[in-house]
Amino acid sequence: MCGIIAAYSVSREARGARGALGGELSNALAIMQHRGPDGARIWVHDDGHVGLGHARLSIVDPQGGAQPMSTMDGEIRAVVNGEFYDHERIRAELEGRGHVFTTRSDSEILLHLYREKGANCLKLLRGEFAFVLFDRRQNLVFAARDRFGIKPLFYAQHDGKLYFSSEIKGLLAAGVPAEWNEHAYVSRAFYLGDATLYKGIYSLSPGHYMIGVGGSVRTHKFWDFDYPETHGVDDPVDEENAVRVVHDALMEAIELRLRVDLPVAFYLSGGLDSSAVLGMAASITGRALPAFTLSFVDLDEYNEEPQARRMAEHAGADFHPIAVTQNMLAERFEEALWHNELPFFNAHGVGKFVLSEAVQRAGYRVVLTGEGADEIFAGYPHFRRDMAAAQGRDGRPARAGATYTDGLAEMTWLKQFLGTSVSWIENQQGVTDQIRRYLRGDVIEQYGSVEPFRLFLDQIELARQVDGREPVHIAMYLWAKSFLPNFVLATLGDRMEMAHYVEGRVPFLDHHLVEKVVRLPASLKIRGRTEKYLLREVARPYLPPEHHERKKHYFRAPPALLTPRSGLYTLVQDTLRSDLLSAAPFYDAARVRKTLDELPRMDDRQKELVDPVLMEIVSMCLLQKNFRPSALAAGRTSSAAG
Repeated sequence: MCGIIAAYSVSREARGARGALGGELSNALAIMQHRGPDGARIWVHDDGHVGLGHARLSIVDPQGGAQPMSTMDGEIRAVVNGEFYDHERIRAELEGRGHVFTTRSDSEILLHLYREKGANCLKLLRGEFAFVLFDRRQNLVFAARDRFGIKPLFYAQHDGKLYFSSEIKGLLAAGVPAEWNEHAYVSRAFYLGDATLYKGIYSLSPGHYMIGVGGSVRTHKFWDFDYPETHGVDDPVDEENAVRVVHDALMEAIELRLRVDLPVAFYLSGGLDSSAVLGMAASITGRALPAFTLSFVDLDEYNEEPQARRMAEHAGADFHPIAVTQNMLAERFEEALWHNELPFFNAHGVGKFVLSEAVQRAGYRVVLTGEGADEIFAGYPHFRRDMAAAQGRDGRPARAGATYTDGLAEMTWLKQFLGTSVSWIENQQGVTDQIRRYLRGDVIEQYGSVEPFRLFLDQIELARQVDGREPVHIAMYLWAKSFLPNFVLATLGDRMEMAHYVEGRVPFLDHHLVEKVVRLPASLKIRGRTEKYLLREVARPYLPPEHHERKKHYFRAPPALLTPRSGLYTLVQDTLRSDLLSAAPFYDAARVRKTLDELPRMDDRQKELVDPVLMEIVSMCLLQKNFRPSALAAGRTSSAAG
């Protein structure tokens, strides 16, 4: 895992001095130093029209494998963030065909596969990755992002140049202007598409690659989930065989991610996903593995330490509970937000920030996580509700709890549009409606007619990927095209891990495993009121009985508004009563503060509903503060000095 930056002149007029481009790349690497503390290197073409930069975190081949790396003739150069698994086998095959390697790094296989197959090399790459490659003979740049969006890759065109970076702040430090994208905020496109909160800056979509050559920049898809149409589902399915096939694929995915030159740690919650990874890894290694757990100690209902401890004892793991209070979350909130580059609607991302720091301080740079299992095996309650509705049962929970329902009456078009309801979209429409209540009048006047989920669905290949699929698979596909890469794998993954140069590995998102699970019917993923049925059967031999039966428990930090004497509650009050609220270009300050005044009269359920909205507004105020050009310059200087 590393930080990468690249620039390529798409117009001859944009070509400048070699030193000037090198300075831009150096600024970007300085502000992303947290991603690669083991060294930073830059390569710039003699004529200054293309350059690559790399901040290195040494995981595989720590003594060699420095980047940017190139073929021996210098014709192909690349910078890579991430890991290519099973690279030993691929390397042996390439060497058998005459290729000569100069390092033991997994990244080097990219250069040789590209030389043989061009863009088709992506089909052979297995893992989590983002890279930028320069082909001198063709005078083109080739950039790609892994199939699920585990690793980030942002891009922008500015002053005739095409820039790529692992983080948005890298682009800003290289000279791309920092300007809010109000449309992306109101339309929620920063979650629902490839836009970001910043004008002109985009995220390369998962499973896509981009080629820039001359004045042309084009994006292409190389992978998708491809859920089968209902008449194409492999049916009847031998359940016993399905369990065996998925078990073996998951075991292989875990074993590949255990191959590393450094010790490996594990994130462990009280749930099924991380417990399955730990239990299966323990059976592979036969060792006591280090397991790190967040313990939210202020409210017992959010604390999964007892369940995690039970799993650790069952697996014979070395257990490390990390106690976190609301005061601690408040103290680290702004720092974690700077790394996230997205708003927090709950402090669980800050919790992952603290957890990753604990892992790094304990001496670990690699950690296996359970992220992705809910998306692949239908683990969220909203998928279960969709399954119930599709079977003619009431899919609504008996008690709505802390969910939004205001938008449901307006979503009648959705079933006509898709042929099925999608619970998570209905819920998120309610969130959107709540946010809009706090927007300024001029923002509403300009963007009030925007319909986020119609825009989202207009970007989806409905005829190719959605029509004729099982309702649960439709909901899963749409979630995987939005909140999986833009929230789960960012806020709860890469951004919080790499803030402390910790590499997260996600075996549930091994595409060999996913392609097997995708083909299976929804009835194997949700059975009655039991979500992730298939995964439960796969993991049964590795879990305590109570973990096998335990229902999905959302990973959440205690809401700030439920702990009024805590630092997190004070952070909300102080930020939203300060000038920072007026400086953010989105909100009606009087309306926000009216809600603050009403908090003492709200019951807990009302507070739970408004908490994520206020947390988002707090986040946007602090992003406004810290992503101004002067603040970024200060951050770059501080990072370089560190």
